[in-house]
Amino acid sequence: MKATQGTTYRMLGSRLNDVSNRLEELRTIGATGKKLNKPSDAPASIRPVLNTRKQLSNVDRYLATMGKSLDTMQATDGHLNQVENVMQRAKEIMTNAVNGALSDADRATLAEEMALLREELLDAANGAVDGKYLFAGYQEDTKPFVVNASYTAAGYDPNDSTTWPVRYFGDGNATSLEISTGELIQVNLTGNDLFLGTSTWDPANPNSIATGRYDLFAELTQAEEALRGNDLAAMQTSIDELEGAAEQNRRLRSQLGNRADRVETAMEYQKGVQIDLEQILSRYENADAIEAFNAIVQQETAFQAALNVTAKVSALSILDYI
Repeated sequence: MKATQGTTYRMLGSRLNDVSNRLEELRTIGATGKKLNKPSDAPASIRPVLNTRKQLSNVDRYLATMGKSLDTMQATDGHLNQVENVMQRAKEIMTNAVNGALSDADRATLAEEMALLREELLDAANGAVDGKYLFAGYQEDTKPFVVNASYTAAGYDPNDSTTWPVRYFGDGNATSLEISTGELIQVNLTGNDLFLGTSTWDPANPNSIATGRYDLFAELTQAEEALRGNDLAAMQTSIDELEGAAEQNRRLRSQLGNRADRVETAMEYQKGVQIDLEQILSRYENADAIEAFNAIVQQETAFQAALNVTAKVSALSILDYI
């Protein structure tokens, strides 16, 4: 059976179209650097590619949230350092007051400095990042610490938070961060635990200072009162109380530092996972530049040859055989 000239033309046209389409695909691969640009390029690769992309998305989410939390933890540590300095200076003042012969004017000066230290402590306790209060628990939009206008030395009761020098309007809920699947870590300190010495907080009822814990504001206030009243015994007691309060800050700050280290370790791990997943994805998606270039050259040669053959056949006429 002989092929007619029309059939030959159609076969050559179909072949030329196939070569042209393949050349266009190779040029797309060369331009994008991707060998998988659409599902039909490698159907068997679609599922692993989608799974890998999903895992990469999860890693990106982990890294973003951990990075933000780590920034907040580092900012929190700066405020805790300020608290440490306040408590250390308060202890130095009381030590000087006990060991030195002070006049009424000297004690009044030290009492004023103690009052300023309490204000500095209040500023640290109301520290915020991006408009969110650090030590308010879940109530991060509410200023957590406010001076209690009704406070009196005679009415102070460590078992009734409504009588304390400073009132707390946050809550006792600490924020947790998922650093890997199923692993949560606390990334903040609540104001009641750090500054008031109670690990739980009930906003609807009076709260008590836990045994062995300290209300930092009360300690500074009582130290100021001891100075103004020239109460030597109270000054001596205040030294030990201030040291206990400072130790409370140091202990919780150390715990926060350990958690920050854990977050950093988790971030490094997730970055390693990210690199591995990107390498896996690259094996499915990315083209070898040299191979792509060679394939384009070969296909261009084949395309040119197909054009030449088609042109020669198209030039044939029945008149050539007369």
